[in-house]
Amino acid sequence: MSDERSPRLALPLLQPGQAQKENDHNEALALLDIATQASVLAVAVNAPPADPVPGDCWIVGPSPVGAWAEHAAALAAWTSGGWRFLTPQPGMTVWSVPDSLPVRYEAGGWRSGDIRGARLMIEGKQVIGPQAAAIPDPTGGVVIDAQARDALNTILATLREHGIIEV
Repeated sequence: MSDERSPRLALPLLQPGQAQKENDHNEALALLDIATQASVLAVAVNAPPADPVPGDCWIVGPSPVGAWAEHAAALAAWTSGGWRFLTPQPGMTVWSVPDSLPVRYEAGGWRSGDIRGARLMIEGKQVIGPQAAAIPDPTGGVVIDAQARDALNTILATLREHGIIEV
């Protein structure tokens, strides 16, 4: 197999005059099959499963053993040719099938369920945008105002809890 690899996914590159180019080509296709629209059966698993099925994929945990040793944080996929490992790149996102959540590789580790964005749009309307400045709690007023203050404080606490407004 070729020693030259692509810079991002480390896919084997074909060389001029190379014999058995199909080996490198097939290896590159197997790795692309893992990376493209990736989904995993579990996140942070340290030991390979006993009976994998071709096409099944996992995110290797921080202390891998057995056939997964030395592949911490990699995507491990079972293929007809055995285990294939793909080293994640910053920003790579896979789908965790059992959790129904995205899992994103950043800062050297996998983060489950975090979705980042500048705003949330639903049917063309912005529902949530950048976090607004803090709204001060209501104060003062007469006795009847106490119930309104309690209601506003509950609303503000909920908005803060959801991160929609600052504390």
